[in-house]
Amino acid sequence: MPMAYSGTGGRFKAWAAVCGVLLCCAATAAAAEDVAGPPTTLPDFSSHGVSWIAINSDFTPVPGGPRPVGFDPKFPFVRNDQAGQKTYRVADLDNPNLMPWVKDELKRYNDKVFAGDVGITPRWSCLPGGVPGFSLFVVEPVYIVQAPKEVLPIYAGNHEFRFIYLDVPHTKNPTPTWYGESVGHYEGDSLLVDTIGVSTKAVIDNYHTPHTDKLHVTERYHTIDGGKTLEVVLLVEDPGAFYMPWQAMQHYRRVDNGGMLPEENCAENNENVFHLEGFVPSPHADIPDF
Repeated sequence: MPMAYSGTGGRFKAWAAVCGVLLCCAATAAAAEDVAGPPTTLPDFSSHGVSWIAINSDFTPVPGGPRPVGFDPKFPFVRNDQAGQKTYRVADLDNPNLMPWVKDELKRYNDKVFAGDVGITPRWSCLPGGVPGFSLFVVEPVYIVQAPKEVLPIYAGNHEFRFIYLDVPHTKNPTPTWYGESVGHYEGDSLLVDTIGVSTKAVIDNYHTPHTDKLHVTERYHTIDGGKTLEVVLLVEDPGAFYMPWQAMQHYRRVDNGGMLPEENCAENNENVFHLEGFVPSPHADIPDF
């Protein structure tokens, strides 16, 4: 089901400068609303310390259309929390929606795994997830700050911000960034988001699926299961990488933790505890800056 959106820009900003202020403002606004009168009719993804934890580390296909990149059936991917021998991802190169250069790039990563290298993901490397890759950050929760002019999904794992500006058009030629330029608006019980201008440094998913500067992602956020689950339906279009647009889903489970966003820096927790070959270590400097 194609989705139509209107909509300017998202940019990646540092956690320390804005997070505390935004969460405090959101809490203050909610308290004021309780005093002033009945709650807003807009969908509420954030009140009372609610956060959301992604369930799937790969996109779930939407039946009836082209599918997102998944694992090669001959080499099933087994996560750490699943039964059986754990494996790294090996992309399915038989996906008919992939252009030849995309398959070549995926094969390059497959060959690394076959050669014994670590099958790293953007999260493992402390890199931004990009769009739609942000939706594949699992384990740590996502907090959603809803303000009158913008919505900020924040991944707790490395304080990854997305800025979604409400009820404004895209700029004419946005500068490519990790999270692109996201604009959105509310429609009924949903938040609709339109993103362009995603840097080609970012990848589509945990298989390192590449894209071009023509990438266009639309998302629909809404709750299901009586508010216990946040569902995100994505439409991904890139005529330079895929023959046809494709859809996928992600689901988040609701976490009523009642607390503030914790501080967790990816690089500070990135240790090679299993002595893995090809591991990417934390950045460090031999000479101090001051």
